[in-house]
Amino acid sequence: MNIAAPEQNHQLAKLVDMDDPQAILTEVETIVRLIHPNFNTAFLRRAYGDVLKMFAGEFPGYRACNTEYHDLKHTTDATLAMTRLIHGAVMEGNPISARNVELAIASTLFHDIGYIQNEGDDGTGAKYTKSHIERSADFLTDYFHAAGFPDDDATDGRDMLACTGLTVRIGEIRFRSFEIKMLGMMLGTADLLGQMADRTYLEKLSFLYREFKEAEVPGFNEEIDMYVNTLGFYELTKKRFAHDLGGVNRFMRAHFHERWGVDSDLYAAAIERQMDYLRAVLERYRPDYRNYLRRWQYLKK
Repeated sequence: MNIAAPEQNHQLAKLVDMDDPQAILTEVETIVRLIHPNFNTAFLRRAYGDVLKMFAGEFPGYRACNTEYHDLKHTTDATLAMTRLIHGAVMEGNPISARNVELAIASTLFHDIGYIQNEGDDGTGAKYTKSHIERSADFLTDYFHAAGFPDDDATDGRDMLACTGLTVRIGEIRFRSFEIKMLGMMLGTADLLGQMADRTYLEKLSFLYREFKEAEVPGFNEEIDMYVNTLGFYELTKKRFAHDLGGVNRFMRAHFHERWGVDSDLYAAAIERQMDYLRAVLERYRPDYRNYLRRWQYLKK
């Protein structure tokens, strides 16, 4: 019996070439100028370029990224998702200052930089799975200070970045404003949406399993455990979207309507297709589940 491949219509993937970092940067700049027509993208372009250098091992003092799940594509996916959420929020009547748009997108760019190792560090960045958020926040603080940003900007960036922690209690973070809190919830949401809507998400779960093994994350004795647990994780994620993250995922629909004339949340649709496909594979072909993950060829080695 055949199973239809996930994202059969490729609606989300057709809008922007998600494998091309420059295409994503172009779309980010397009969107921020829809929000603020006179937006100066100079800092974001500089930060984006530095992130590319970090992942490629071209930033002084750092090794190249060697985590296959938390890779450059995950960061660019999350960054575009974040920019789309911000745009949708503004379209829904939630004004966000140009300064905070800049801080929020920059914070997204650096949200997983904590997986990048310093020169001379052994193993892989996966060993920082449990501490990567704090490492990312420290790097972000130093980067903002080097750019001449005031301490308050660094504080806001750290608070937004903290919202990507799956166990963090957002209500306990003392945000300096409601706008920063909303952006923090968007960052926590974009981090999840970006990875789960990726057309190679199911294949990349194999990489996440290897990262978890190195980090000694409990509950994943075999690779199949990652796939089985993902269905439960998705149910928890929907609850997290609705409650801890304030339901800000609802802003996606307004973005796609305004930017593309599509009256739908394409992220939600893509993720639902992924989960439907995974559920069918595990129910019917569990012993041979890897044979039904068909997008390995799209993964860049």
